[in-house]
Amino acid sequence: MHASPSTASTESAGPTAGTSSTWPLAALAIGAFGIGTTEFGPMGMLPDIAKGVDVSIPSAGMLVSAYAIGVTLGAPLMTLLLARWPRRRALVLLMAIFTLGNLLSALAPGYASLMVARIVTSLTHGAFFGIGAVVAASLVPRDKQASAVATMFLGLTLANIGGVPAATWLSDSVGWRVSFAVIATLGVLTMAAVRLALPQGQAQQAPIDVRAELRVLRRPVVVYGLLTTVLSSAAMFALYTYVNPMLKAVAGATPGEITGLLALVGVGFTVGNTVGGKLADRSVDKTLVGFLVVVAASMLAFPWLATSKLGAAIALVVWGTAAFGLVPPVQMKVMRAAAEAPALASSINIGAFNLGNAIGAAAGAVVLGSGGGYHAVMLAGAGLAALALALVVWSARSPAAAPRPAAECA
Repeated sequence: MHASPSTASTESAGPTAGTSSTWPLAALAIGAFGIGTTEFGPMGMLPDIAKGVDVSIPSAGMLVSAYAIGVTLGAPLMTLLLARWPRRRALVLLMAIFTLGNLLSALAPGYASLMVARIVTSLTHGAFFGIGAVVAASLVPRDKQASAVATMFLGLTLANIGGVPAATWLSDSVGWRVSFAVIATLGVLTMAAVRLALPQGQAQQAPIDVRAELRVLRRPVVVYGLLTTVLSSAAMFALYTYVNPMLKAVAGATPGEITGLLALVGVGFTVGNTVGGKLADRSVDKTLVGFLVVVAASMLAFPWLATSKLGAAIALVVWGTAAFGLVPPVQMKVMRAAAEAPALASSINIGAFNLGNAIGAAAGAVVLGSGGGYHAVMLAGAGLAALALALVVWSARSPAAAPRPAAECA
């Protein structure tokens, strides 16, 4: 990215200063692992949570929507509140709030208090990834920035291989409250890792012109990027929110088999994250088009493939690869288009991802609540992916969506 006033200091403290990026990126990935586990974990724990707080599965699914809305609102709010903080200290504070929120979730006596606890936890999500993405990109040369951001998000994908299945297993074996308590310990671990691994120079930054950053967000190319994030995420979470009960109903999977299938989703997420990052260095829009086509096709085919456990496994890996392959290109699209406002734009894009999360979960709840089955949920998700695809193709041909020279990365 350009060394704009808000990023110049961090870039000077990056690779040109001889600082190794390995441990700082690992610390950010640990935080992403914890956030990914608390974000996606409830999908696997949904039946247990619903039973534990005495609500229906669609009502429990609204906890996912509430978390997503909290991320959407919290991303710009927390980023602006912490704009003048040293980034290392800001990241530590965000993980302290994350730890508190998960402890409150573990102790929540009922549905309303659990809803509040999830919203508290969600407030840190967007700002951590937004600030973390800027930090990650500043640690490496330009031709490796997409890979550095993907490395941070690798923790998010690994959460779906290890963290989410483990949370699901704990929920089935001991209880969902124990799952949230264990997730809280990941927050403590991240606080220590960030404090120790982030270089001292990374903790210093110039004051940010908030008004200037907000003006940048009005650019058409930034708006189109954010809308693409919302729609693609909504398509993803129309399936992922209800994956546990759907696998039970359609594939007849046992709790143990569901744990394994969720791990396969994580494998797909990890592959997609890595491949998406590399392809995005070549062409962001072509990468988005390719993966959105696969997302839509896999969701349309899922109800038929999932009638067997092998078919469900194959479908989940393919869908997971395509769904998370979208993350690096949309993140880089927005960051590069809003190079003068990297932290705020990056955080808001994470908020857009979670707004899509809320829309997808709510769409699934509406379909199920109106008597539609899981086949109808998949059709709705494929429709959302098709809308995202149409937006990417249209915006790529629109003169208004062309990035300004200042938005290009140095």
